[in-house]
Amino acid sequence: MSAADVVRALGERGETVAAAESLTAGLVTAELTSVPGSSAVVRGGLVVYATDLKHTLAGVDAALLARHGAVHPEVARQLAEGARERCGATWGLGLTGVAGPDPQDGVAPGTVHIGLSGPSGSSVRSLTLGGDRDEVRKSSTTAALTLLRDHLKIPVE
Repeated sequence: MSAADVVRALGERGETVAAAESLTAGLVTAELTSVPGSSAVVRGGLVVYATDLKHTLAGVDAALLARHGAVHPEVARQLAEGARERCGATWGLGLTGVAGPDPQDGVAPGTVHIGLSGPSGSSVRSLTLGGDRDEVRKSSTTAALTLLRDHLKIPVE
């Protein structure tokens, strides 16, 4: 799965993408923008590493954050919606999780939630990933791009 495939497909469709990233702290946006011509389809990104910024910048419900913490499927969904709305994009991605090495708020390392918001609604993919901190973050980036690729119906080569 390559970011170039996603950028090309978005360009062909005249669509755009934005991301609100916690766990990956901008890696998804960096991966997308490493592709020449990506400025035509990448609207922007929000790095919302601190829990309070998930609310103030991305619009995640403060009561949800207080009740469940930052690592929750609904948080990922709302991050994706916030990225899409705030950046004026066709598609929004939202990533939250625990890279490790220690648990966060009782959530085990490797727990990842990826939200996707698009023209027909939103969804969340939850994963349990292995590896060290760097591997979890890289795998999460790949998984987010794969989720978007799947919704764009890009054939796997």
